[in-house]
Amino acid sequence: MNTDRIKGQWKQLKGKVKTQWGKLTDDDLDVIAGQKDQLVGRIQERYGFEKEEAQRQVDEWNRTLAEEEEREQELRRAS
Repeated sequence: MNTDRIKGQWKQLKGKVKTQWGKLTDDDLDVIAGQKDQLVGRIQERYGFEKEEAQRQVDEWNRTLAEEEEREQELRRAS
């Protein structure tokens, strides 16, 4: 899922972010507001990760979202 779509769907994605990274607070999520660099920074801060590890986790999460979205679109087309 690309960055623009994450920003546009941020309210819907907040729950998934909270599930993935439970140490992030609601205030963190408000500050992040769909911005990838903010998400990486807050994960670093809350979990004590190096920037590269936080970036890797966000990239992996983003790939998972894209795969889920693709599967949903395929199911809709098949219906």
